[in-house]
Amino acid sequence: MKIKEIIKHIEEFAPLSLQESYDNAGLIIGNADRNINQALICLDITEDTLNEAIKNNCELIISHHPIIFKGLKTITGSSLAERVVIEVIKSNIAIYAVHTNLDNVLEGVNGKISEKLGLTKLRVLQNRKELLRKLVTFCPLEQASKVREALFKAGAGSIGNYDSCSFNTEGKGTFRANKNAKPFVGEKNILHSEKEERIETIYPAYKESAVLKNLFLTHPYEEVAYDIYPLENVFSNVGSGIFGELDEEMAEKDFLEKLKNIFKTESIRHTAFLNKKIKKVAICGGSGSFLIHSAKLSGADIFISADIKYHDFFEADGNMLIADIGHYESEQFTKELIYDILIKKIPTFALRISEMETNPVKYF
Repeated sequence: MKIKEIIKHIEEFAPLSLQESYDNAGLIIGNADRNINQALICLDITEDTLNEAIKNNCELIISHHPIIFKGLKTITGSSLAERVVIEVIKSNIAIYAVHTNLDNVLEGVNGKISEKLGLTKLRVLQNRKELLRKLVTFCPLEQASKVREALFKAGAGSIGNYDSCSFNTEGKGTFRANKNAKPFVGEKNILHSEKEERIETIYPAYKESAVLKNLFLTHPYEEVAYDIYPLENVFSNVGSGIFGELDEEMAEKDFLEKLKNIFKTESIRHTAFLNKKIKKVAICGGSGSFLIHSAKLSGADIFISADIKYHDFFEADGNMLIADIGHYESEQFTKELIYDILIKKIPTFALRISEMETNPVKYF
């Protein structure tokens, strides 16, 4: 299977355009057109992970964290990233990273954490804006249904838990074809009036090429009339963190014990107990202190994340519990998530989940 086919399945789930500006997700090393037989899925690329890939003849490593965040000015082997780059090139192994783009989709990293905790009624904690577009096109009545379905197939018309969403009105379009035209209806040099349907539907900006491709393929007119409008609406299924609810409320200590068991962490840093039950839960896998304010606004009883700094804990301000479970611990199920995404699409391809424990933080 070509590497680009594997990438296609990952990016259909977590488009690269959803990564944060500081990130470096995507194909980092390797040729997308190369045919490979096996891939290794990991959280971090270390020398142990790389040796695991070499031992098992894996030609591609799919990692959550990019091995290169910033440009390398030298490649001398003086750092972990440099040593890995040297060795993967020598070993002809490709590297692909799926990072904050996987964090920013509802069923991504935080969705997996929510699944482990048994949360329901999930929604994005901090939605992204300026990611939606509205398409308006005008089509003869008899062909409108075919065009509309093609737009839906390309990814248009999804709003929250609903798909195939559009607004349609009938009207009358006019046009006159010149001598060089090949009109679908009407005659050259004669003003024509045609009953048409105005189709309005929304789509994520990153699906625009697919939406327009299907529009042009199915629309009968030689010149397709259409308008695209940028929208300020939030994209309900895209953004940072997740908010959800437990089926049954729990005492604070009991819930923290549950966290320790599920995430296999030796300790949890947390704010003072409030002697309140835990029902509403906000989550951000990895470094999530930037979402503390959003978690408070959501009415969460607890915010679970990692890399919380000393002063950040004060932001809880007696409104909710903050629990820092560790960066690695919060994201450890991402390997399982990536595997699940791919195995559904390419069940016969050899995928291996790394057995390496790459957490650099130890407890004494």
